[in-house]
Amino acid sequence: MMNNLDQLYQQVILDHSRERHGEGHMDEPQGSSFQVNPTCGDEATVDVRVVDGRLEEVSWHGSGCSISQASISVMHDLVDGEDLATVARLANDFDALMHSRGKGVDDDILDELEDAAAFEGVSQYPNRVKCALLGWMALKDALVKAGIDVCALDERK
Repeated sequence: MMNNLDQLYQQVILDHSRERHGEGHMDEPQGSSFQVNPTCGDEATVDVRVVDGRLEEVSWHGSGCSISQASISVMHDLVDGEDLATVARLANDFDALMHSRGKGVDDDILDELEDAAAFEGVSQYPNRVKCALLGWMALKDALVKAGIDVCALDERK
């Protein structure tokens, strides 16, 4: 039997896979990255534009399972318009969540991840972790292509 939190999390993933936030093409992005998950065929392209240390715009398009597509939609909501240090922190927190193997992470990380916390259950399934991380990998690579190593910006390291 599924508890209420599991039901809520499942609903967040289903909602985002149907109503994809930030989906579309960007004219003249500063950085763009196409990523494929060879395990299941998910694909995504993430485009970024950075202005004055802020991720001014992020857009994406892709196809694949509901987990990969919902994860990118949630990622968009979290990082669009944020300063790069926040983007770095969120990317590292989501990575930690996905590699927790279902053991969970601190509540403050879950709070910061907002709807992305819904993917905590996915971390129990190694084959699905790649699906959830696909868009985040594309985001980091697109930022590198724009000349920004976002992982080096997390002030907690």
